[in-house]
Amino acid sequence: MKSLKTSVRRLIPAAVCVLAFAAASPARAQVFVVEPSHIDQHYANIAPTDVKLSSEPMTTVGRERLVRYIESEQGFAVRPLPIANLVLRANGQMDPEGGKYIDLLHNKGVAAKPGDRVVVTNIKVQDNRIVIDLNNGPEHKHKYLRHISIGMDPYADNPVVEDDPPPTGSRITLVFPSKLPDLTGEQVEELLKPIIDFGVKSQAEAFAESLPDFLRQAILEHRVLVGMNQDMVLYAKGEPIQKIREQENGKPAVIWMYGKTPDPVEFVRFSGDFVVRVEIARVGEPIQVQAANQMGDYWGNTPIVAANQHPVEEGDRTAQDIANENVTGPAPSLRTPGEKLPKDTNQTEGPVNWPPDLRKPGDPGYTPPSTTTSGTAGSGTQKAGTANAGPPSSSSSASGQNTAQQGSSASQTQGAGTPSAGSTTNGSASTSKPAQANSSPSSPPQPQQFVSSTQ
Repeated sequence: MKSLKTSVRRLIPAAVCVLAFAAASPARAQVFVVEPSHIDQHYANIAPTDVKLSSEPMTTVGRERLVRYIESEQGFAVRPLPIANLVLRANGQMDPEGGKYIDLLHNKGVAAKPGDRVVVTNIKVQDNRIVIDLNNGPEHKHKYLRHISIGMDPYADNPVVEDDPPPTGSRITLVFPSKLPDLTGEQVEELLKPIIDFGVKSQAEAFAESLPDFLRQAILEHRVLVGMNQDMVLYAKGEPIQKIREQENGKPAVIWMYGKTPDPVEFVRFSGDFVVRVEIARVGEPIQVQAANQMGDYWGNTPIVAANQHPVEEGDRTAQDIANENVTGPAPSLRTPGEKLPKDTNQTEGPVNWPPDLRKPGDPGYTPPSTTTSGTAGSGTQKAGTANAGPPSSSSSASGQNTAQQGSSASQTQGAGTPSAGSTTNGSASTSKPAQANSSPSSPPQPQQFVSSTQ
């Protein structure tokens, strides 16, 4: 069904978040309690009515009159109404009642609280019962058609009827022991009075009708008693002109303020949902404080709650989990299974032994790099070749190589004598010039080399 699938899709992310939060929480579990709404004990059971019923069966005319009288009638809820069906036996008990009635309210939800206005939106007169829907009833208008879709695409969503919002109403089925007797509208309203009051009155009066005499009198006189809940204070005093929130003994407290000076100002302090102190300040008079319980044993020792409700804890722990709550476990670690550190064997951890190419000054085994120079002192390259005669400004080119030894000069002579700077042979002049060695600024200086060329 569509609604079921949608609910599952919404619940899956919430469940994943809860599991992730539980996994990330510390070993000590955090507990939060979902407090159920308090249902007064006197609402669990009803007092049967005593309405004289006719022995004649219902006629067609009487049926039409009954429907016209009850349809669209407005009343006030006398007790909490669940978003479900309540069966009321004529001049008898309600089904369910007692603890089952409280469970139904908690499981299905509350459609109307005591004193809330309700409207009859539908009525069906059947063989031995009258079915009355209040505030559109507890079911969808199209209960089955909303689950039917038309289309060829399996992923298309084309329902026959559009889905309605979730229902928030209630239904009352008035059951008679045999055939439906000839009833009037006034008699039906009198039979429904334990659940719905159709009398002409205010909302506060309708709420007070469901309370004991002392509490009803206090609400009608607009007095606040210590021990009332917030709904009772609202019916007695109305909405406060200001709400103040503060801490008292480490617990949150709410103060409702009524009235303005020079009129008396009343401060109603709540702890949770119940009044714990009432302070009344009048001009020129000391503040009157009332902190003693004024409700007697109205609320009973413990509130009536659903049987399936309990404090919710992380992971919904079992009894064994609770017993092992204080057991100390190993601290979280990033080690792989079976991994050991030097401290596990009482060994001291030494410095890191880096590779030689990654060591820095101060690291163990660090060796400064050695510096080397290139070249050979006192050695040079001598190039020789043929020189073409030309003008004095022309230069000669040389080819070939000779090696000169340090401290000696080499020259080639033809004929007798050795010229020192130049020589003339066969009428031709040969000019000898020193050759400059090419070297970079960082290279060591090279010795001068002489090249002699003869023709």
